[in-house]
Amino acid sequence: MNSEILPTPKRVRFVELSAKALRALANGDLAGGSAEAGVALDEHFVGDRARWIFGYRADQLDRDPSAAPWITRAAVSEPDAAVVGDAGFHGPPDETGMVEVGFTVVPGYRRQGYGRAMLTALLVRAAAEPGVRTVRARIRADNTASLATISGFGFTPVGEQGNERDGLVIVFEVPADAIQVKHLTP
Repeated sequence: MNSEILPTPKRVRFVELSAKALRALANGDLAGGSAEAGVALDEHFVGDRARWIFGYRADQLDRDPSAAPWITRAAVSEPDAAVVGDAGFHGPPDETGMVEVGFTVVPGYRRQGYGRAMLTALLVRAAAEPGVRTVRARIRADNTASLATISGFGFTPVGEQGNERDGLVIVFEVPADAIQVKHLTP
């Protein structure tokens, strides 16, 4: 018999990043973004890629404030309240009922189960929304950590895309009605 103790699955809660918080982070203002969010954000939130993404999301909210419940949020671990990353959807469901997930784990918290915890929370949310029919994830072909994170959640590859910035990206989808919520929640 194996007496190894299995790790307890990680849990996260999401904290909204308002348009004002997103704009502060896009401008490199970590203190202002943290104050607006009400949590101490990590330097990760003002790195070059994060600044570009948060600027894009702030512009998205300027164009469509109703997208706020769907987009990027800070992921806070429970019960210790450490900010371990950011996650959300790229926007509300499109005309076909598709939402796309995105998540990033702060470097100091990688390979500890927080990516799976964020994805689990996003999938539970998507499955509960009557307008969501499909959940999509696009992952760079060389991102082995994210590819491993989505395994076991029912995603299947449906195509590939490529561009200069991201290189080869694999597109995965899972039907919302195939998401087994009872197996995802602790």
